[in-house]
Amino acid sequence: MSYLIPFIYVILAAVLFGASAPVAKLFLTEVKPLPMAAFLYLGSGTGLIIFKIISKIAGRKKNTEASLRKKDIPFLIGAIVAGGIAGPVLLMMGLRVTPASTASLLLNMEAVATALIAAALFREAVGRRVWAAVGIITASSIILTLDINGGWGFAPGALAIIGACILWGLDNNLTGCISSRDPVQVVLTKGIFAGTFSLLLAFCFKDPIPSASVVAGIMILGFFSYGLSIVFFVLAMRHIGAARVGALFGTAPFIGAILSFIIFRNTPDIFFLIAMPFMVIGAVLLLTEKHSHNHVHTACFHDHGHNHDDSHHEHEHPDEDIPIDSYHSHSHSHEIFSHEHSHLPDLHHRHEHD
Repeated sequence: MSYLIPFIYVILAAVLFGASAPVAKLFLTEVKPLPMAAFLYLGSGTGLIIFKIISKIAGRKKNTEASLRKKDIPFLIGAIVAGGIAGPVLLMMGLRVTPASTASLLLNMEAVATALIAAALFREAVGRRVWAAVGIITASSIILTLDINGGWGFAPGALAIIGACILWGLDNNLTGCISSRDPVQVVLTKGIFAGTFSLLLAFCFKDPIPSASVVAGIMILGFFSYGLSIVFFVLAMRHIGAARVGALFGTAPFIGAILSFIIFRNTPDIFFLIAMPFMVIGAVLLLTEKHSHNHVHTACFHDHGHNHDDSHHEHEHPDEDIPIDSYHSHSHSHEIFSHEHSHLPDLHHRHEHD
């Protein structure tokens, strides 16, 4: 696969997620944050379940993606607990005692946390170019969310918000560990569990539940901005790793700002104009990254969606029901071998570097 395609996946993910902020603002006048989060998550899970059913009825080809396995459950549970349960709880705790302007700036730490965890815990190759891009994109996001007229102060709640960003960074990396699996299955499972928990939390705080029509609107938004968006996010991590995807996903606030200009007829402020060139520079650094060296592929046996048009899948097909010239999924083995070519940390190139 051309590495341009995964970058397109990230941009699509950022566009869909970035749209959630200005559109959700239309609902927030009558919906509190917890029910909003609950129905956004539930909308993502429910929408993807419907998508699965329609695909099956339409006779979509089987064996195109690998289903979740028992060994994937710890990663999935970890991602749900970190990103869908503990992260939002910490965020709510922090927002109660932290000035809004400070909270907006701190939320940009997710991309940094994702890259740090990818490099430190999951041994993902993150070089100077990637670190520079992460820094530039994060800095531009901070400039974009800067509010010089808002209240300031690093209350104890600020630590809770930073903790939430770290948990979302962990969620991104844990999800990256199962990115070889069917992304629709992964995201709908996360959406249903996270949405159910948020809804129970809303009941505990006795937050009012909006009308059916408003719930339907929020769930439709959740399907696109939390469902399809994260499906593209997972597909991108499969090919270019968590650190790069997390950094590029940081462009979502800019997309949200642009849509806000369109929806609410706002005009770009000086911070947007200052931050935009830096955002572009950070994205260009990632899009033009070149990485090549002699590397060894260890022998392994696994299952994931793949084509045979790369240099890593040259096995034969004993199953005649799976055409060798199509995109498909089945268990297959790789022999140990070494070679040199340009690559990024996809499923077959997550080796360590000296």
